[in-house]
Amino acid sequence: MRYIENPPNPYLKYSAEYLGEPPAVKLEVFEETATRSMITKSNMPEMGIRYTVNCYRGCIHACTYCFARRYHEFLGYGAGTDFETKIVAKINAPARLREDLKKTRENISHLEFSFATDPYLPLEANYELTRRCLLVCRDFRMPVGIITKSPLITRDLDVLTKLNATVFFSIPFPTTEKSKPFELHTSIPAVRFRAMKTLSDAGIKVGIGIAPVILGYNDSDIPVLLEKAREAGATKAFINLIHFDSDSIEEYFVQRLREKLPAQAEKIINQQKRERGGTLRHKTFADRAGKTEKWQIAVKLFDLHFRRLGFERFEKIEKPEEKLFLPVQPKLF
Repeated sequence: MRYIENPPNPYLKYSAEYLGEPPAVKLEVFEETATRSMITKSNMPEMGIRYTVNCYRGCIHACTYCFARRYHEFLGYGAGTDFETKIVAKINAPARLREDLKKTRENISHLEFSFATDPYLPLEANYELTRRCLLVCRDFRMPVGIITKSPLITRDLDVLTKLNATVFFSIPFPTTEKSKPFELHTSIPAVRFRAMKTLSDAGIKVGIGIAPVILGYNDSDIPVLLEKAREAGATKAFINLIHFDSDSIEEYFVQRLREKLPAQAEKIINQQKRERGGTLRHKTFADRAGKTEKWQIAVKLFDLHFRRLGFERFEKIEKPEEKLFLPVQPKLF
């Protein structure tokens, strides 16, 4: 990786609109020039096989609950403010993805952007790595799924309308007041809903991810979030209970929680511990689901309004269908 002495200012390329507060500390950008592969395969019991693409490492959005913080530790950085201020851009991502798909296209049914960071973090306004990777997917007729908190995705309407794309907006809180203690530098919820409607009006399939659910804080907001999403054109939705994959993420979350919500912090922590048998961390993937009646009530609340509003059921992906897609370059013999 190479350090960028004066990284591009992501807030100056386009006309300005208040979407959220920029980070309060110095941003450092590193360019990764030796990326070997852009496609990562994972098999999650509740979601099936996933093939993901991550153009960046770290995320300026600084969500205190983000599970991807632990991946920054693999680079020798910290899971706290390092994750938010030391951002790695994989500058050869589009070229590398094109080479990967030449070898694996017929074995992959879809790609997801992203898994370890938001594909539309502010630096994307300058680097355009996600946009150029989507153009590669267009060339290979590759269906894509996108999860983001950013309205910057509306920039790429011209590409998305030429793809088989589904876009989920992560919106776990209905108001700025409820969002800010946990989502320090994201766009406010109203802006995300507006971007969702823009995509839906353009004919793109959109959905809402109510994740994380923090019992005792935002579980009662599930109905209003689903209603707002439906009004903005969403046809898909899912929820996930908050979870912590490492001690460092747990420690950072608790520290920030006590700073931002001192009066509610212990209540939230104790409820989460009840879901995990006395600890905040889950021991296995299966333990990520809640155990108490309070979580079951939240699930039933989601299911009730999911059905009432006519959302579509999520289909678990087991494996790609064989010979579903034609190769980009027809064989000569």
